Amino acid sequence: MFDLIIRNATLPDGRTGQDIAVREGTIAAIEPGITADAGEVIDAGGLLVTPPFVDPHFHMDATLSLGLPRMNRSGTLLEGIALWGELRPTLTKEALIDRALRYCDLAISKGLLAVRSHVDVSDPRLVTAEALLEVRDLVAPYLQLQLVAFPQDGYYREPGITEALTRALDMGVEVVGGIPHFERTMEDGARSVEALCRIAADRGLRVDMHCDETDDPLSRHVETLAAQTVRFGLQGRVAGSHLTSMHSMDNYYVSKLLPLMAEAQMAAIPNPLINMMLQGRHDTYPKRRGLTRIPQMLEMGINVGLGQDCVMDPWYSMGTGDLLDVAHMAVHATQMGSIDDKRALFDAVTVNSARIMGLEGYGLEPGCHADMVILQATDPGEAIRLRPNRIKVIRRGKTIAETAPEVSTLMLDGRPGQVDPAAYAPKAAQ
Repeated sequence: MFDLIIRNATLPDGRTGQDIAVREGTIAAIEPGITADAGEVIDAGGLLVTPPFVDPHFHMDATLSLGLPRMNRSGTLLEGIALWGELRPTLTKEALIDRALRYCDLAISKGLLAVRSHVDVSDPRLVTAEALLEVRDLVAPYLQLQLVAFPQDGYYREPGITEALTRALDMGVEVVGGIPHFERTMEDGARSVEALCRIAADRGLRVDMHCDETDDPLSRHVETLAAQTVRFGLQGRVAGSHLTSMHSMDNYYVSKLLPLMAEAQMAAIPNPLINMMLQGRHDTYPKRRGLTRIPQMLEMGINVGLGQDCVMDPWYSMGTGDLLDVAHMAVHATQMGSIDDKRALFDAVTVNSARIMGLEGYGLEPGCHADMVILQATDPGEAIRLRPNRIKVIRRGKTIAETAPEVSTLMLDGRPGQVDPAAYAPKAAQ
């Protein structure tokens, strides 16, 4: 007797007609034609069943603050940082918690059940850390929130930030962040990478740095990050986020850099929506796309996870909390349009990002947590194309969100009465 059986599921690896049996919040079996009884049975109807979406790069302390204290008129990264600097002294714990919880509601509806959020520790009050630590506990029954101590203004740029970051880690923030390209000099940036990696090594923590988020091809802190990763024995625990300077670097230098990252077992976290919006602002035409070298990284075996980064905040006025929007933009920006390419980008918003965060029990295998999403699509490529409704969002074997299938009614003589977007999948995808 099982608690739940999902019947006739299509899995991301292409297997069809699979039944997924769940007992006590854990996947007990995946195979065709499970004959046992269950307390609940869900017919997937051949639709795609996937592990939940994972966002490895977000700013939950700023989310849904669009318009506070005013709009970003230029739309630039620097004006966004300036706006956040104006808003930060006015932040209250209550308002931060309210906005974060509202965003988590949206995330759940999109099948997003794990988020790594950077927490700005540049204000010594640390109200952001206090608020998001409380949010982490509040949402723990249905969403895993991992927090990064992020010195938004630079680790060495202002007095008191080094102490504030240490206090945030002491409070329970579990990942060490940084922003070396925003320090006052390249030398200070390199020093900050070394210092922050040393802290992570001493505390046994992971590292996730905003690194080289610029069009400047000479911003090369990712090289230092790779070297310090090896020096401090942090292999497999370090991620470089954004890495947009790489889109402007010459190919010879990149041919040296990518093997260094692979040797250090570093992960990369591009953020396609934000990177394309904020980078290339000094260009006329031709205009750079603002995205790091995702295809080449994947070819080198570097783990790439795609992040949402922002939703309706001083940096980005758009965003839906849907990681398939992120993958959809990545397909276009990287020209990764083949079937295999789209499967790789689907992995970048699911299993790859779960590995970056070190999530335990994640996946669609017996013994994994029974955390799943049923999508109104037939395979990963179609899911990216359609960004479809989440028919069921399941956490530990229990449905926590559901959306009715999208079906349009037509009133046309001689034509079908209904249109289901998922029915338009090409034959190769069915």
